[in-house]
Amino acid sequence: MASSRLAMFPAWRCQRPFVGGILAALAGMEMFFSGQLDVGNIHVQVGIEGLQATIIPVLMVLLGILAMLMPVHRIFYGVIVLVLSVYSLIGVNLGGFFIGMLLGAIGGILIVAWMPKKAAHATSQEPAEAPADPAPVEPAPLVPGRS
Repeated sequence: MASSRLAMFPAWRCQRPFVGGILAALAGMEMFFSGQLDVGNIHVQVGIEGLQATIIPVLMVLLGILAMLMPVHRIFYGVIVLVLSVYSLIGVNLGGFFIGMLLGAIGGILIVAWMPKKAAHATSQEPAEAPADPAPVEPAPLVPGRS
């Protein structure tokens, strides 16, 4: 039972923007944990003005997961991931020290650029033969009675 589910995973993964969703979720996690770091004697505090330092990473993780689960809405989710990635430069410790911003931007681009594959049977069929051109019709004369 478990092996059959494991065997179906590659087919499931190919039907959705999996890599872009994973990168967007990783970007959110990196941004979240970059706000919780102590650098030497400097401790980053998240107060009422730092609420966006928690909301933006949570949204990035959520959008990455939603892009994988609902690929129909991938363009909307990808654009929001791109906007949040750029905004994280000023909202979340320089975009999680640039690493989270880059992961989010690449993930958002991959989510937007992903296209579902065509059905296998449609690509294997040969194109139908084009209908023969009908006999050319001679144009009518502009002046009646003259040919």
